[in-house]
Parts: sequence; C-alpha cells; structure tokens
Amino acid sequence: MPMLEKVLSKVEDALHLAGCLCLLAVALLVNADILLRLFASRPVQIQFELTELYLMPALATLSLSRVFRDGGHLALEFTPERLPGVFGAVIVKLRLLLPAAFFVAVTAMSGKFAFEAISHGDVEYGVIDWPLGWAYAVIPLGCGVLVLRLLHDAFLNGGASET
Repeated sequence: MPMLEKVLSKVEDALHLAGCLCLLAVALLVNADILLRLFASRPVQIQFELTELYLMPALATLSLSRVFRDGGHLALEFTPERLPGVFGAVIVKLRLLLPAAFFVAVTAMSGKFAFEAISHGDVEYGVIDWPLGWAYAVIPLGCGVLVLRLLHDAFLNGGASET
C-alpha cells in the first residue's frame, strides 16, 4: 500500500472511530435523559444541545470517507460499474470528480462558516454557553477528507475505491 493511501486510510479510520463514538454518546445521553426523567424527574440538562450542536454533525460527516472507501455508501447507478475503452475511463473519472467538486464546495462554504464562527466567538446560549465554531468545524473536516479520498481514487487508485 503506497504511503499516501496508508496515511489517508489511517485518518479515515480515526475520523470513523470518532464518528462512531459520537453515535454511542448520543445513544447514552438520550437513554440517560429518558431514564432520569422517568425515575428521578431530572433531565440531563446538556443532552439536547450537546447532541444537536456537536454530536449529530460529527456522526453525520466524520465517517463519510471511510464509508465510501469501504463501498458502504448509497449511490444511484445509471451506468454499469465498468465500461470498456476510453469512454469507460472517462465515466469512471467523472463518477469520482463530480462528487468531489460538490464536496469541495461544501468543504469551502462550511469551512468559511466555521472560521467566521470561531473568529467572532459565536455562542449558542443555553444550559451551557456552547462555542459554535468548534461544532461547525467537523463538517469541513469530514467533507474535506472525503474530497481527498475521491481525488485519490480518481487519479492514483485507477478510479476505484478498495473494498
């Protein structure tokens, strides 16, 4: 496995683990909130805001690249996976480069949004005053790594992700 592939895979694995831990945290917090409301009439005060602002965006975006690499993504297929000749090679590249272009835009816009929130010190006031910039930062991180995977697969991996 070439060095770039190895490094990219390690980053994807680490982000995927973080996303899975966020899912576990959501499940634990929601169930703790339910049980404490039911048996102690005391909610977990931070559950909703922590889940909404930090955990849901993280679990939605941090695993994107790893899931794509493993072939677990949803896709609308309207052409065969492999077509012969030059036309087939162009289609394979387009199937990777078009989503890459979309996710470059998502990464750039969400990165700009996160940077502005961090630099302005934007806060969500609630039970705790939550700094919003760090909540937003996971979106460009997850989408940016997906862009790297798509470009890697388009140009360095023969147009296909390893499964």
